Amino acid sequence: MSRTTPVTSGRSAGKLTIALAATSAVTAANVYLSQPLLGAIAESLDATPGVLGALPTATQLGYAAGILLVVPTGDSRDRRKLILRLGTASAVALIGCALAPTVWWLITASLVVGLLSAIPQLVTPLAVALAEGKSSGRVVGAVQAGLLVGVLASRAYSGALADLVGWRGVYVCSSVLTLGLMAVLARMLPSVPPTNAGTYRAALGSLPRLAVQPLVWRVVSSATMVGVAFGAFWTTLTFLLAEQYGFGSTQIGLFGLVAAASAVASPWAGRLADRAGRFGAMATLIGLVIVGWLVLLPGGTNLWWLVAGVIVLDIGVWGNQAACQALLFTLDPATHNRLNTVYFTLRFLGIAMGSMLGPLLWVGGGWPAVVLVGAASALVGLVLGVLPMRREQPR
Repeated sequence: MSRTTPVTSGRSAGKLTIALAATSAVTAANVYLSQPLLGAIAESLDATPGVLGALPTATQLGYAAGILLVVPTGDSRDRRKLILRLGTASAVALIGCALAPTVWWLITASLVVGLLSAIPQLVTPLAVALAEGKSSGRVVGAVQAGLLVGVLASRAYSGALADLVGWRGVYVCSSVLTLGLMAVLARMLPSVPPTNAGTYRAALGSLPRLAVQPLVWRVVSSATMVGVAFGAFWTTLTFLLAEQYGFGSTQIGLFGLVAAASAVASPWAGRLADRAGRFGAMATLIGLVIVGWLVLLPGGTNLWWLVAGVIVLDIGVWGNQAACQALLFTLDPATHNRLNTVYFTLRFLGIAMGSMLGPLLWVGGGWPAVVLVGAASALVGLVLGVLPMRREQPR
């Protein structure tokens, strides 16, 4: 098979989709490796907890910068080469973390790891391009499921492995795993010619124009409000579990595994996007977010309602992300990576807003106030998602 030929046969396409989902899982996991290691790192490098708090923050800031600055190049570069180069460079940066002699070295190397880890946002439009528009929602759901598995499993993997090989060994193992995956992709991935001949500067300059196109604005503004609801929940949940249920940090961390159901549901959400029309899936899944918040209201005093609400809310949020991406990928393929940049930048902005708002609501009005604002944010997202609009394709 020529590397310039898209993979469309059933078996080959299925294997490649699995490989791309694994790529999303591994590269997303690299962003969250440090969180369970902070105690061991603090002892090893003689750092205070206050200073160590900058470590995961630096990685996340690098990740956000990578989405904004690196992902747009996917429309004007061969994505195969771009993914392989980013993955190889991130493996080197992980070794830099493993060899860190000081905490500031580690923080700087972690910033670089985050910057180079925006690969999932390149992989998803690539998977859609290789599918040649066939069942794009299913493909998006499958690749996103890989990302979610990586995010959810990274903390457990990192913590358990650290007990065996130490915190430096975790970074070494992750580097080897990333390099191994790049070797597999080098054999499997076909070259995909650029879909846009413009320059990098032109690609960045086009982002605001893409964002204000009616369809794009409708999707990303709706997703931003759902992000507010999502961020408010997960930040405030820590306070609820500690103060109402008396959970310790280990139990609070394990509680996040309840959200694993969202990874299972992500492919279903993608298929729903294929079958339910351009906005039907998005409206259905945002409605599920609102239902999740209603279920969470009695969760302030009843753990089983809380568990049920987490599952419903997370399925709605992550399923909606798959549906939104599938909808955006029905537009001009030459803009897919830039559309992904616009979507994730604004979605992360919404999550950050919710993360800041949640604790303030908790202090001012307790759990009912958090539920009220979370449900209201999702409702605004639903209204924005179903507003009538004139049809216009992004340029």
